Amino acid sequence: MTEAVLVAFYAPLKSPHHPSPSGDRTMARLLMKALTAGGFESVLASTLRTFDGAGDAAVQERLRTESLAEADRLIAAYKDVSAALRPRLWFTYHVYYKAPDWVGPRVADALRIPYVAAEGSRAGKRAGGPWAIGHAAAEAALDRAAAIFVMTEADREALEQARPAAQRLIELPPFIDMNEWHAVNPPACARHSPVRLLTVAMMRRGDKLASYHILAEALDRLGTAEWTLDIVGDGESRGEVERLFSRFGARLRWHGQLDDRARLAALYGQADLFVWPAVNEAYGLVFLEAQAFGCPVVAGAYGGVPSVLRDGKTGVLAPPGDAGAFAASIEALIASPEQRSALGTAARRFVMEERGLAQAAERLRSALMPLVGEAP
Repeated sequence: MTEAVLVAFYAPLKSPHHPSPSGDRTMARLLMKALTAGGFESVLASTLRTFDGAGDAAVQERLRTESLAEADRLIAAYKDVSAALRPRLWFTYHVYYKAPDWVGPRVADALRIPYVAAEGSRAGKRAGGPWAIGHAAAEAALDRAAAIFVMTEADREALEQARPAAQRLIELPPFIDMNEWHAVNPPACARHSPVRLLTVAMMRRGDKLASYHILAEALDRLGTAEWTLDIVGDGESRGEVERLFSRFGARLRWHGQLDDRARLAALYGQADLFVWPAVNEAYGLVFLEAQAFGCPVVAGAYGGVPSVLRDGKTGVLAPPGDAGAFAASIEALIASPEQRSALGTAARRFVMEERGLAQAAERLRSALMPLVGEAP
């Protein structure tokens, strides 16, 4: 049996070991699992975080200095061991102007190995603004990549326009690992009266809180429809979210942050409809999780959200930020258990057949093995 190819993995936005849960942390973990399933030995190279959310040039300069020092440390460590123990490829997840990668390209150049990225985003409008330093670094890293795995169509146009001649853009849609959920044979789409709605989202200021505001407004518009809502999530804005939804009284069930997957799986399996406005979401793994349990979704059509459901087939996309349209979509599905059932059945099939770990592992293997073969 041949030895697995060693891959250095890095996530500058949020390490897979970061203590705070998020979709980025989950996807970083999933990518490492998919690499392993694809025949690679995925090793976390660094936990250094380069995120600057405020657009502070001094912070970006500090992060650049720390990153270059980290790269030099790794280069020295790798060169101090035999070639068999060195990575043969560098893989960075999520590169953009707020979280650039100064580490990977420098190490890859020193070791003369391929550098690839997944979920790379280009934003030309940031070239001269407060994130100019981070933007330049992100562009340089993406230019250096032999291949970029495109996870949503929202990123593709800018990546295509700036693509170096030798660079490959490879589709790698968001995915989940169903083995983590112990849901091989979940029940058919639930049918309750009142209809059970579910949302799963952290309670943070900014886009998450904006989504909760839209959801509350949409629920206000449901008229005589019979429904309850389970809310899974916690965070700094929980008090504000609770006040926002207090007018719905006993219709709501608060579950806080659930780290127990069995309990969260039970909620997915019992829900009739998953609802989340998804303000400025990159895509939202919770949508895939819900669909895996045969639960159709109503989502706001922001960013890459259309990449994680089939509009009209596994769920419904509402115009971004439109509480009225969001409410109308929910109301129509509350009124039609037959449509919910059809969407739920298709949703389950979509995730199992197209968005599982095995499919992602095969995409990674077929794209990366030729690159490794080309490495000196």
